[in-house]
Formats: sequence, structure tokens, C-alpha cells
Amino acid sequence: MPKSFEFTIRKLSRRNEPYIFLVLLALCLLIEFRSGQFFSSNNIVDIASAMIVPGLFAICAFMVLVSGGIDVSFPALASLSTYATTKLLLDVNYEGGVWLPILMAVVIGALLGAFNGLFIGYFQLPALIVTLGSSSVFKGIMQGALNAKQLTIIPVGMREFGTSALFVAKNAASGLTSKMSVSFIAFAVVLFLAFLMLKYSMFGRSIYAIGGNETSALRAGISVKKTKFLMYILVGMIASLGGVIRTCMMQQCHPTNMLGMEMNIIAGVVLGGTSITGGLGSLSGCMLGTLLIVIVENSLILIGVPTSWRSVFVGALIIIGTAVSAYQVSRMTKGTKKSRVKARREKEALR
Repeated sequence: MPKSFEFTIRKLSRRNEPYIFLVLLALCLLIEFRSGQFFSSNNIVDIASAMIVPGLFAICAFMVLVSGGIDVSFPALASLSTYATTKLLLDVNYEGGVWLPILMAVVIGALLGAFNGLFIGYFQLPALIVTLGSSSVFKGIMQGALNAKQLTIIPVGMREFGTSALFVAKNAASGLTSKMSVSFIAFAVVLFLAFLMLKYSMFGRSIYAIGGNETSALRAGISVKKTKFLMYILVGMIASLGGVIRTCMMQQCHPTNMLGMEMNIIAGVVLGGTSITGGLGSLSGCMLGTLLIVIVENSLILIGVPTSWRSVFVGALIIIGTAVSAYQVSRMTKGTKKSRVKARREKEALR
């Protein structure tokens, strides 16, 4: 066997993505075997549509985890920015397109993200504590100051955007049809831009560096405070976009239906190989882990599993994902220690 091939196999075996892909494939084949409907065109479109908002939220959670923090406020942030935007536009009888609602929500999301970034970046407070507090603040503003109630009518531009479709898939056997929402393009564009930013920009590399070792990043000349501040602003903008898309797709604005999504999103990101201690992870793994959670949430009924058991399966995935991440960190720490011991022994031998 060629050495290059062995090296590739060894390298892949150290990553989570191949294992998550195999688990995902096995689950898909099991559902197809039991139901015969998983790989039908309309079901694939349904899953792709169901992936849009969790996928956007996963990008937010991924960036924060890679930086060494954890954000549990993005669903509340998205709910507040989306509800405030929708309510204001309804009050002024807005009848234009969807671009203004998106712009307004993204701007509000940026301001709310800056609130998190100020305390986490410049005041250097723990991300989990700050986002727990800000989540309550955002919910309090929505329920108190805005007196939030379910809005069964949304502006016409948002309504039309939610019903627009790239194409319609039809199941020849059952006759069921599913629309591929045009908002999938927005998700794909954000994912592509996030990939480019994290992989090729100095800002993206700084996020990884801060998660790997904040002290070393500071010594390397990275502005840790500014990077975190800007990152949380970006997270707020992406989360708000996800909130607007969800409202458009549902054709109504509910102030609480996004709350509580953070645990499943974070679970998917961790399942995809993102280290809970920061510095390690890939967007491809993040998307695979999130897709696994989405399939578990949306397709278990096809194999006869009651929806009441869905939380059990998701909870098990959370535990497994966290355990795998912790094992990876432990293995890497041991490997680093062995390398240091080996290097020290080699220096002593040379003396």
C-alpha cells in the first residue's frame, strides 16, 4: 500500500467527518429500508428546506465554539430582531419587497450581537454567562417592551418570499409534492462566504487562533477583543437572517417558536467534530452534524418511531457528540505531551 494512501487514511481516521458521514449514510439507508420513502424526491427537498434555518444557526454556533466560547442566545436574538422588524413593518403598512425586512432585521441583529461582543470581547466576561443573561434580556424586551404576540399576518413581501420556490419535486408513487424554497440560495451563499472567511481571511484565522490559545494569539499580534466583538456582530446578523427566513417560510411570526433551538444546534456542531474547548473544527463537519440532527428530528416518523421519542434520540446524540469531542481533546493533549517529552529526550541525548 502506498505511503501517501496510508497517510491519507490515517489523517481521515483522526477526523470526525468520515464517521459522521457513515452514521448519516447508515441512518438514511435504514429509513429507506423501513419506509421506502427517504430517497424520494419530495422527501429530499423537505429535508433540504428543513436544513436552511438550522444550517444558518449552526454557522453562528460554530464560529463561537471555534473561538473558545459558547453562545446560547442566538435563537432569542433572532426572535427579537425578526419580531421587532415584522411588527414595525405591519404597523406602517409596508407593502414592498423582502429586502427591507431582511436589512432591518440584520441591522437589529448586529446591534444585539454587539451587545454580546462588548461584554465578552472588551469586558472579557465568560461567553456562556453573558449569552445566558442576554438571552433573558432579549426575551424580556420582546415580551415586556414589545408585548409580543403571535402575528398571523406578515408583510406581503415576506409572504411572497416564503412561498417562492426554485422548483417543485413530486413523488410519483404517492403524488405528494414539495417546494424547494428560494431561501435555500441565501443559506448556500452565507455558507460559502463563511467558508471563505474562516479558511482564507485573517479574521477567520484569528478566530481559530483565539480558540486554540488566546494568550498565544495575543502575543502573535491578534486583536483578541476586536476579533471577538466583530465575530458576535456577525453572529447576530446571520442569526437574524435565519429568523426572517423562518418567519417567511412559516407565513407567520411567532415570538417563541425559535427559543430552545440552541441545544440541538450546538449538539449538531459538536457532533461534526468541533471541539468544545475551541480551536478545532470544520464547516463541513458542522453541516454533517447538523444534517444528522435535522434528519433525526424530521424522518424518524418514517420508520415508525413516535415523535415523543425524538427528544430521546436527540439527547443521546448530544451525549455521544460531547463524549467524542472530549475524547478527541484528551487524545490531542496526550499526543502533545508525548511529542514534548520525545523532543526533550532528543535534546538531552544530543548533549
